[in-house]
Amino acid sequence: MTETNLSPTTIASEMNLGATDPSTPSFADATSDLITQMTEGNFDGLTDYATTHLAPALLSAGLGLFVIFIGYLVAKYLMRVISRPVCRRVDETLGKFVGKMVFYSIMFAVVGGVLTKLGAPLGGLAAMLAAAGFAVGLAFQGTLSNFASGVLMLVFRPFKVGDVVNAAGVTGKVDEIDLFTTTLDTPDNRRIIVPNSAIAGGTIENISHHQHRRVEVPVGVDYSADLQTTRDALQNAVDQLSANVIQGENRGSAVVLAGLGDSAVNWKVRMWVASSNFWPMTEALTGEIKTQLDAAEIGIPFPQMDVHVHQFADAAAIAEKAGRTRPTRRGADRMVG
Repeated sequence: MTETNLSPTTIASEMNLGATDPSTPSFADATSDLITQMTEGNFDGLTDYATTHLAPALLSAGLGLFVIFIGYLVAKYLMRVISRPVCRRVDETLGKFVGKMVFYSIMFAVVGGVLTKLGAPLGGLAAMLAAAGFAVGLAFQGTLSNFASGVLMLVFRPFKVGDVVNAAGVTGKVDEIDLFTTTLDTPDNRRIIVPNSAIAGGTIENISHHQHRRVEVPVGVDYSADLQTTRDALQNAVDQLSANVIQGENRGSAVVLAGLGDSAVNWKVRMWVASSNFWPMTEALTGEIKTQLDAAEIGIPFPQMDVHVHQFADAAAIAEKAGRTRPTRRGADRMVG
């Protein structure tokens, strides 16, 4: 048996038998040559171009679109799988943000891989995207500001979905926090979409953050009313709602003498309630205060203003002098003549 010695060069050449011939023009070069021939009236290379270049290119493009579609389905599935436990155990806002980041990361990787396999020049494409990104950044400074503000709010979480907030001059319940905007539902069932930069650049009041809130009703009574009788009447109003008062340190209720106003003695009635009962208890406490003050015959005065009119002794003389008429000039000229 004859032993054959194969050199590394021979082995490499045998392994690359199925590789693409370097002499075969690329798809772009073949397309350019075909267009040149067709402009000169030569259509002989059309069939060869369709079988050699066009058909494989369409097949590769179809396979690439199929891979991108499968990647889209996988990205949507992983987005739901990853965001669902975060929404349930940590926070709904953070869960949605993580899900979107997972989706876009997978899609970016799949599209980049497909373009690489198809032979797209990703280096030049990256440079073009960088230049275009710079131009777009200058043109859309406000949009990028909204994006940066949205990321900061999702990271630091001054509020979450479901909270009632007062931000950018709008009061409502947070329905969704996106990367560019925040959606609020107002108490009268209006939906308002606020840019994130307007929210992050101003004061944010998270109304429903704490479990307890303090109800405070200002009251003004007559100066003639006895202080102790007034205090007892206001305390009776609070006692009628004692079942809804939150007890504990720095909680409970209080009746405070606030000051002496222009036409009334000012009081403040306070009590701590659950945040969900704030508005019902505010209305109930106001009604009880009016009822108890009426029962104690304590009046609630209207704003008053005293006007003092002073008459002077010479007022009549001044009025008489002002009422005299001066002689006309024509009459004076006649007397002179």
